[in-house]
Amino acid sequence: MTSPPHSLLIVEDDQEIGSLVRDLLVREGFDVRLARSGIEMDQSLKAQGLPTMLLLDLMLPGEDGFSICRRLRAQHDMPILMLTAKSDDIDRIVGLELGADDYLCKPFNPRELLARVRAILRRAVPVAAAAPTATTERLHFAGYTFEPAMRRLLRADASEVPLLTGDFELLQVFVEHPMRVLTRDQLMDWIKGRSWDALDRSIDVAISRLRRKIEPDATAPCLIKTVRNGGYLFAVPVERS
Repeated sequence: MTSPPHSLLIVEDDQEIGSLVRDLLVREGFDVRLARSGIEMDQSLKAQGLPTMLLLDLMLPGEDGFSICRRLRAQHDMPILMLTAKSDDIDRIVGLELGADDYLCKPFNPRELLARVRAILRRAVPVAAAAPTATTERLHFAGYTFEPAMRRLLRADASEVPLLTGDFELLQVFVEHPMRVLTRDQLMDWIKGRSWDALDRSIDVAISRLRRKIEPDATAPCLIKTVRNGGYLFAVPVERS
């Protein structure tokens, strides 16, 4: 029995670009909806529910992509790919800080768009899709319990730490390589699976976001330490059960 296609919602006010992206993704087997503003997006979400993934333009009439991303992230953890004509580093960093999973500048190669969409969806496969017989491994560090199969991080009091897809991937790399200095290139390769520009600082943004969620004091991190001219170190031991 085949699984239903992933549902994608494109929020793009340029009719030509929106239609081209929609047609491309439909040809690849996705179930695609198109909205041209934040208002239309809200109407679509109310009428048809959450999609598997959101493709969000930055420059929109009325509410812009940054505001929409911030608003959705306060309520949902569905993957978000930002599409924009702006290539400034500051816009990419702001988008990632707000919780976008990836960022693609226009004009883009259709093959790259498909690759980004598929990569994000692979990383965000829901737990229900996993094999029911999979072993639930638990990893313990600094009072936390990390359950990779459940994509869940629990505090000592059993309350759950909300993790976005990027947070989960980054934490998983660190707990699998504790007490070892990892370079930015290694982290980017393991998380994104592709080459990055040496000046790309998105991994630093992702680490900053994760620190705010797990560190006792994110301004003086003791779990994820910065190693000068080296990279990052997960500085606590990890026990498995």
